[in-house]
Amino acid sequence: MAARTGLLQIGQVAERTGLSLRTIRFYEENGLVRPTTRSDGGFRLYSDDDVARLEVIKRMKPLGFSLEEMEELLGLLAELAERPGDAALADRLRMFHEAATARVHALREQLSIAEGFAADLAGRLG
Repeated sequence: MAARTGLLQIGQVAERTGLSLRTIRFYEENGLVRPTTRSDGGFRLYSDDDVARLEVIKRMKPLGFSLEEMEELLGLLAELAERPGDAALADRLRMFHEAATARVHALREQLSIAEGFAADLAGRLG
């Protein structure tokens, strides 16, 4: 059924996104993603939109966004899709962009420190 309708089973979604089955279920349990439907046998079936939501979550996770922040951004993106010219929504999205940019800069700084430390250790080996 899944192949015929274009819907994906959870294993296919896991393969496509690189997320584990457990992780996808965790996000489902926390209300961040819901399967579009279930098969007659009870298998979760996900649409391309569901997969896109998981991809957004996957990109937010390494930046340290909380589940609440993820939920807020996912809702905001859905609202923007319905009302693309809404200035208030764009302002909220801008706040997420600024937060993501700040977190990227912080991670770059951490990486720089870690690389310097690793280089110091390598120097002591030689």
